[in-house]
Amino acid sequence: MNKTSVPSSPLDHPVGPTGDTPDAAADRTPAQPPAWSAARLALTAFFAVDGFLFAAWVVRIPDVRAQVAASHSALGLALLCVSAGAVATMPLVGRLCVRYGSRPVTVASLTLLALAVPLPAHTHSVASLGAVLLLFGAGYGAANVAMNSAAVDLVAQLRRPVMPSFHAGYSLGGLLGAAVGGLLAGVLTTAWALALGGLLGLAVTAAAGAVLLRTPAAAPHTPPAGRSTAAPTATGRRGLPHARLLVLLLGLTALCTAYGEGALADWATLHLTDDVHASAGLAAAGYATYALAMTAGRVSGTWLSVRLGQRRLMLAGGLTAGAGMLLAALVPSVPAALAGFVLVGLGLANLFPLAIAQAGAAGGPRGVATASTLGYAGMLIGPPVIGFLADASSLPTALTTVAAAAVLAGLLALAVGGGRRGAARPGTPGGAGDTLRDTPAA
Repeated sequence: MNKTSVPSSPLDHPVGPTGDTPDAAADRTPAQPPAWSAARLALTAFFAVDGFLFAAWVVRIPDVRAQVAASHSALGLALLCVSAGAVATMPLVGRLCVRYGSRPVTVASLTLLALAVPLPAHTHSVASLGAVLLLFGAGYGAANVAMNSAAVDLVAQLRRPVMPSFHAGYSLGGLLGAAVGGLLAGVLTTAWALALGGLLGLAVTAAAGAVLLRTPAAAPHTPPAGRSTAAPTATGRRGLPHARLLVLLLGLTALCTAYGEGALADWATLHLTDDVHASAGLAAAGYATYALAMTAGRVSGTWLSVRLGQRRLMLAGGLTAGAGMLLAALVPSVPAALAGFVLVGLGLANLFPLAIAQAGAAGGPRGVATASTLGYAGMLIGPPVIGFLADASSLPTALTTVAAAAVLAGLLALAVGGGRRGAARPGTPGGAGDTLRDTPAA
């Protein structure tokens, strides 16, 4: 590679007050939008309503199960249709985002999800429930790929590491959806609750979609005259073997992170009641503390990315989550377990959003689709793997695999960052120079 035109690393250059190198500052577009632009607010609203709608459905699963008279195994098969619909849709949506743009596909996907949310309340057999959950999963998977693709573009436009803030919106929406759903469980029927949730989703989609679609998207980055174009953009790098390997490694990072999220969602409460001998109330509070810690971690994720750099933040997150999971799994004490779950939530909080952001920078919407699909696979395999290992040994021992996966996710950030020295000019939006750099980007 011609070293006269491509610097070896962002760390070889002084960093300006905004976190940019001098070359990056020279490339900054004059009309950089403010940190909280209308497009960012609208896209955050999409993430929030996505989390709200999913939580609104989850809290009504017991009612729907009674309605269709499903056994545990039959319900498990029906719920698997959500995942099947999502995984089948994600690669297709990546191609649609390339062709039509991420923002219109985001609006269409959230519309489909909002329309699908009320349908489970009107099913009366396991087969019909599975069919509508396929549609629900398709909308959910499409929304996640399209929203993240739009977020990757907006991160490049803002030139700030704000991806965690979007996922904080999702977490806050999920907490709100679960809280509202629980409060209304004894007041509204399942049909009314899900119908109102769907109407709220359509209203937010219409309002936020109008803002998002009329706000100009980021223009492709064009180097100034005389500047080497050796650093390919996200669009130009999608077909390169290096970019594909990068997306794969980032997808594995998302998989390891989602493995822990899925495992804790299904097994944390049982571990607290059966192994730590906590009361039912404390056991419920255990998962709530984990969820709140993850939300707090994502709210502070942009600030931490600026101060530490994305690679250091991901490594620290993986090690923190690993230590927290070992504490929660192996120390038979309620305070220790709760403290461990807080550490797990804080540690895992930013691994997934940063991995998806970097996959989008490396491979565009198709990179987001690939990493999201791998991440969703981790969410799928986590609970059954933990169950199998728990039967073979014990649940605390099985939960230590969450610690191993979290540490591996953090170490993968080192592997990704270490493989890109000299790959591109630092500061290029979507270029390799943005990938897990340690130079803080303001």
